[in-house]
Amino acid sequence: MTTLWLFILTLTACGFFWYNREIAEAAREHAAQQSEKLNVQLLSVACQKRRIGVLKNGKLGIKSQFLFEFSSDRDTAYKGTLYLENQILVKMDVPPHRIME
Repeated sequence: MTTLWLFILTLTACGFFWYNREIAEAAREHAAQQSEKLNVQLLSVACQKRRIGVLKNGKLGIKSQFLFEFSSDRDTAYKGTLYLENQILVKMDVPPHRIME
């Protein structure tokens, strides 16, 4: 019986790790799309916060907050924030930045 519980725990941990990687990849894709829309260069994406909670649709899921750095003039880096529920972008905060033409 102990072996069965250990096997279930191991599978759950692997599944949770795999799903977290999928969320991180979705955040990178969202950041790349937003950088392209803003006509800026994407520098990096990093997870700032992740927790389990009730999503806007009423179901249980993972709420994540990612920071992404971008540059519009190649000298200054700005930090924006992406808010995700599972893999769906819910909100984005982009600071005021210089627009280069």
